[in-house]
Amino acid sequence: MEQRVSLVTLGVADLSASRAFYRRLGWRESSVSNESIAFFACGPMALALYGRAVLAADTGITDAGPAAFNGVTLAHNVRHRDDVAAVLAEAVAAGATLVKPAQDAHWGGHHGYFADLDGHLWEVAFNPFVPLDGSGGFHLP
Repeated sequence: MEQRVSLVTLGVADLSASRAFYRRLGWRESSVSNESIAFFACGPMALALYGRAVLAADTGITDAGPAAFNGVTLAHNVRHRDDVAAVLAEAVAAGATLVKPAQDAHWGGHHGYFADLDGHLWEVAFNPFVPLDGSGGFHLP
């Protein structure tokens, strides 16, 4: 297996509302989206929004509803320390819930968390040890 993540798919309760949320964040939906699924290009990978019940059925796993914490977070790294608070504020203005305000992290960076409309957790982080490249790529040494 090649080492890569191609697509992250989030099961959402209301596809229309979730589409609108990500659009309010300024994300542009791909032309390959349709009424059943929304795709957003994210550099060399993509984020997909898909109905939660349909996604659960596709996996063959019973959907017991959103859990308090499902063990998964998504990350959006930024170029500057002050960008963390600005992105968190932008997410909240678009309808997100602030989970953890911008603060220094134990690992030496600065970060915070928000939850999207379905409770998917996004970390917004500035990592001084792994700066983003010119196109926003996160490249580990």
